[in-house]
Amino acid sequence: MFLTISTTGTPERPATDLGFLLHKHPDKSQAFSTSYGRAYVLYPEADAERCTAALLLEVDAVALVRRGKGKGRGGAPDATLAQYVNDRPYAASSLLAVALSAVFSSAMRGVCTAKPELPSQARPLRIEVPVLPARGGPGLVRRLFEPLGWTVDVEPVALDAEFPEWGDSRYVRLVLRSQTLTLAESLRHLYVLLPVLDDAKHYWVASDEVDKLLRAGEGWLPEHPEQKLITSRYLSRRWSLTRQAMERLELVRLAEADDSEVEEIDNAVAAETEAEEKPTPLAVQRREAILAALGASGAARVLDLGCGQGQLVQALLKDPKFTEIVGVDVSMRALTIASRRLKLDRMGERQASRVTLMQGSLAYTDNRLRGYDAAVLSEVIEHLDLPRLPALEYAVFGAARPRTVLVTTPNVEYNVRWESLPAGHVRHGDHRFEWTREEFRAWSLSVAERHGYETEFVPVGPDDPEVGPPTQMAVFTLSAGNEKEAKAA
Repeated sequence: MFLTISTTGTPERPATDLGFLLHKHPDKSQAFSTSYGRAYVLYPEADAERCTAALLLEVDAVALVRRGKGKGRGGAPDATLAQYVNDRPYAASSLLAVALSAVFSSAMRGVCTAKPELPSQARPLRIEVPVLPARGGPGLVRRLFEPLGWTVDVEPVALDAEFPEWGDSRYVRLVLRSQTLTLAESLRHLYVLLPVLDDAKHYWVASDEVDKLLRAGEGWLPEHPEQKLITSRYLSRRWSLTRQAMERLELVRLAEADDSEVEEIDNAVAAETEAEEKPTPLAVQRREAILAALGASGAARVLDLGCGQGQLVQALLKDPKFTEIVGVDVSMRALTIASRRLKLDRMGERQASRVTLMQGSLAYTDNRLRGYDAAVLSEVIEHLDLPRLPALEYAVFGAARPRTVLVTTPNVEYNVRWESLPAGHVRHGDHRFEWTREEFRAWSLSVAERHGYETEFVPVGPDDPEVGPPTQMAVFTLSAGNEKEAKAA
């Protein structure tokens, strides 16, 4: 993978100033380690009239597979050989863009301590990329570079020069020329547009990529006619990041048009208000409602029946008033994940003594579950077939008989408020049923009557005046006489 940067000069402004701008001495050949290979900087020519700096990147195909875990072009899991035999070592891509940023970081920022006046000076530049993947062809290459002030020479690379009838490959040879750009501007153009033309990245694109794009695109991206395509491809077509970047670019454009700062434009809503308006996830609201109900009951020893991956157990452990917490689930895999989440293998002895994870089915009586203050069935009953509910009812309310039982389940009436949920569908593919408020109320009251409990109903989440809350919770409390009986037993 190869790239050259050339400039011309005069005795008053020698071309060898390029060495000062790049912070790389023309008389030396330098090597730099990268995560995916080794980069070399050398000068094939360097005198007052003409100077050329070359960046050569040798890609370690094995390191690329190991670090990328088989992702990206040439690394599909169904093409094992293609992980090692592909175009990555030869064609300019995000690998070369990252190497540019690492090796010429000061030049990209426009910093030159030896000659501070140089970075702001435009100079004649010629940049050549011998092999560049261009998804969109030569036409897209021109649409990307010409609006930035480049004269573009782009030549398609034939699939095989000996067989011209095979046509052109998706690769091009690119030569860029300009008399009006600074070196820093040129490097930032390449840093963004090389992976855009390749339409791929060798690493996972996270939210910090938006900041990188805006830094490198400062001064040119907000007004670029292909802004949307550049943003989408650079961010690997992740629509949430693309939308975030486009919104911030529009603010920059408006600020420049109004000759003001971005902060002055983006001041309609205070930061505190934005934080308050961010909705709390329903799962968090559900856990908060459960913790509040357990606190009000005075429970100290708690069962989490159907504990899943241990989110509620983790929340209970943070409150010292819960002295014993038992998580029960039929899935051994879920319990393993819960153990990792809780870091049981690294937990202190005192803390570890408060929590137990055990495998068990709620459809059968289990003597291990007797004698606890409270039991929680959070989003559990809807995963059982209706004919099996009586067995769960007896195992929990008849055999275990905790003083307090909390049951949460979805309110099917609220489903019409979920824009992403198709009509007639339940919220999860494993739900055997979802009840209306009246159906849940009828079941809860009949269970309470059969086993000597009193029942209170609590809405969880926004209580819509027409369809009720998204989650409904029943709080079962043993009546006074039955509580004495349970303690005696």
